[in-house]
Amino acid sequence: MTLQQASELLRQHEYPATTDQLTETYGDYELELANGTETIGEVFARVESETCGTSTEAEELLYSAVSGKAIGRKGYSDRDPTTLGTMGPGQVSF
Repeated sequence: MTLQQASELLRQHEYPATTDQLTETYGDYELELANGTETIGEVFARVESETCGTSTEAEELLYSAVSGKAIGRKGYSDRDPTTLGTMGPGQVSF
């Protein structure tokens, strides 16, 4: 399942809920990430036991605790500004 699908799953849960309860309910669900997989249980195991008052809090916790496997190309961004003192790439017309 994707992170978006996991978020939708968490939205259906009844809150408040602890990370332990979320792990018990959804811990075996496997997330498909850019560079591998991990379970929701593995993600929530990275944080201390916490109570989420809303699904938004649970989603934010999920996204903040997911591993580096979710990063496509580490250190790469096509949105970084051109470094000062350089001309940067030429403009391309499509």
